[in-house]
Amino acid sequence: MSPLTRRTLIAGGIASAGATVLAPTTANAVAYPFTLGVASGEPAPDGFVAWTRLAPNPLAPDGLGGMSAADVTVEWQVSADQRFTQVVKSGTATAVRAWAHSVHVEVTGLQPGREYHYRFRALGFVSGVGRAVTAPAPGTSPALTMLFTSCSHYEAGYFTAYRRMAEENPHLVLHLGDYLYEGAASTTNVRKHAPSPEISGLADYRVRHAQYKTDPDLQAAHAAAPWLVVWDDHELENNYANLVRNDSSPAGDFTARRAAAYKAYYEHMPLRPAQAPTAHNMQLYRRVRWGSLATFHMLDTRQYRDDQACGDGTKVCPEADAPGRTLTGAAQETWLLDGMRQRLGTWDFLGQQVFFAQKLASAAGAKSMDSWDGYSANRDRLQRGWDAAGLKNTVVLTGDVHRSWASNLMLDYTAQDRVVGTELVTTSVTSGGDGNAADNGLSALNPHVKFHKNLRGYVRTVTTPDQVAVDFRFVDKVTVRDYPVKTVQSYVVQAGNPGLQAP
Repeated sequence: MSPLTRRTLIAGGIASAGATVLAPTTANAVAYPFTLGVASGEPAPDGFVAWTRLAPNPLAPDGLGGMSAADVTVEWQVSADQRFTQVVKSGTATAVRAWAHSVHVEVTGLQPGREYHYRFRALGFVSGVGRAVTAPAPGTSPALTMLFTSCSHYEAGYFTAYRRMAEENPHLVLHLGDYLYEGAASTTNVRKHAPSPEISGLADYRVRHAQYKTDPDLQAAHAAAPWLVVWDDHELENNYANLVRNDSSPAGDFTARRAAAYKAYYEHMPLRPAQAPTAHNMQLYRRVRWGSLATFHMLDTRQYRDDQACGDGTKVCPEADAPGRTLTGAAQETWLLDGMRQRLGTWDFLGQQVFFAQKLASAAGAKSMDSWDGYSANRDRLQRGWDAAGLKNTVVLTGDVHRSWASNLMLDYTAQDRVVGTELVTTSVTSGGDGNAADNGLSALNPHVKFHKNLRGYVRTVTTPDQVAVDFRFVDKVTVRDYPVKTVQSYVVQAGNPGLQAP
């Protein structure tokens, strides 16, 4: 749909439905500025973050989206209904050039456990409408439908999984990293990156984010529900560790590159201003409560980690088990265990990036050095810490590996002695291409792993005080648009009984 047609439909439809405050006033002042859609995130009992970015020319090479240097006043509205006949909150925000004319509105004063709709107006245009859900009040535990996914490579296929996620009408969506990919444009893939070289500067990271955000399926998923996001590596560079780069190409100051990538990430995500980066640092790990039902501990496994052992890769590496090695950093490890011990909800969900359970790749003991297997002492401290606290409802949510897995977390993986938690790993949105429906087995090297599938899609969970019902949802192809979604495997995790059970 062209920008003019979208503007006409929005102005003639929504505005005429009684939302005269946001009716356009300056026809054709600039091109339609809401090309990147709208998004919400960080739900709280009294509100959420509403996001948009003004970008009438989203792929402009300077990364500024076709905007001038001038500040722009952006009006926003929150309504109890989709047609905005029951506006409950409104206000203005200022979009400034220094932050690529993005806005992060912290809406407050709403009712807990409610569905709301929001939209923006700027430069004489009205945005599309997004749906948000506030978290339930502490002390209440209504059922929660949550979807999570990761690894959306624009070139590898179409974002059909995002469209199917939007159609589920969930309360909450988690994205667990690799929201975009930094690599150069290919010559053979389904779609092409812009700009074409591997990105490394702020302008190029902004353009790459904008290209992904223009995808209508991704926009639909953002508009359907609030998101909680964490990054992995490709938001900056494949397999980087703290300030240690993966390789020397492209050349340049990696600290400056990290600062650019983190800034662009914040500019394009529905995060609170508290998460805004300072230079090359950004406080991304945080806790979000969902009433008394669940606590989401959103982790950052990139910014603070030691370099991968033995030169990265999958290999036998005794160094990986060194007691001092850390994936989280000491401060985040302490923060996580302290928060879990507070027992703020029935369930503790750890939203994080890389494979958590032990995963042997050979009888000789080869393991991935980029995953928690490369930092086994850190993992052991966490598992023993929550086990010693008597916590039996820990579910680790993972992305990164482009395949779906379901595993029991063992206190001792060699002895397979006791289950202390559950790991659910989502496959990718597109990364890895269409996948292989027949690939659903795993060797006896990892008996705690119960499911493994190489298809694209996401995981759906429905959480109550008694259980987490889990459905692994897949589309058969991403190289062809608009495939239907199907559930291939389901499990139940029972409260007080860690591990996977048949539904």
